[in-house]
Amino acid sequence: MTLPKITSRDEWLAARKELLVQEKELTRRRDALSTARRNLPMVEIEKDYRFTGPDGGEHRLIDLFEGRRQLIIYHFMFPPEWDEGCPSCSAGIDELSPGFLDHLHTRDTTYAMVSRAPIEKLMAWREQKGWTHIPWYSANGIEFNHDFAVTIDDSQQSYNYRTKAEFEALGQQLDTSKPSEGPGDSCFLQVDGRVFHTYSQYARGTESTGGSYYFLDLTALGRQEEWEEPKGRTESARSNTPDFAS
Repeated sequence: MTLPKITSRDEWLAARKELLVQEKELTRRRDALSTARRNLPMVEIEKDYRFTGPDGGEHRLIDLFEGRRQLIIYHFMFPPEWDEGCPSCSAGIDELSPGFLDHLHTRDTTYAMVSRAPIEKLMAWREQKGWTHIPWYSANGIEFNHDFAVTIDDSQQSYNYRTKAEFEALGQQLDTSKPSEGPGDSCFLQVDGRVFHTYSQYARGTESTGGSYYFLDLTALGRQEEWEEPKGRTESARSNTPDFAS
């Protein structure tokens, strides 16, 4: 695959304006999708989940709101048997600054992470990574991760709203032979002391955790991953003799 065609500024501007039409349509479609997301019904949380917090104490789900109306939980992949957090999850969290949390807080929204590993492991990894500004809670020994479909096993044979049979029909596999983890985000709303689940997303839906992917999407080389089109562009860029499109 070659690199982009070299052209004049006028030709580039004409092509850019054609693409702008598609970008504006995507923006309108994204706004409509966000409206549909806000119009989803919600489900009251009736289980009394008890998490272990950074202070080693017990915390209920409503405590994770820290007094705010909304809560976003990132289901960080860190099962009990691991000694380090998921590299992909860690890469996303590396990009979350204190300012990110401050901006959420001004909109009455708290951001926190939940994982199944014991709190001692979570705090050790958080300290090593320098994420002391991000609240992180352990769901070790409770059903929270399972109930929100990020722990996959024989009793939870689905992920990202797709069953094991549906994966197989698409020629894909969902291994449930032993417990495994998947990433996800879940959103909650509290009203008069009652907690409601409003939304969850999984798999590529969590790309926005950090945001660098979306910046890379603006560039000619993109994310530089094998699945992207056009194929082979990264290899062209790295070549000593780049092959430009004619």
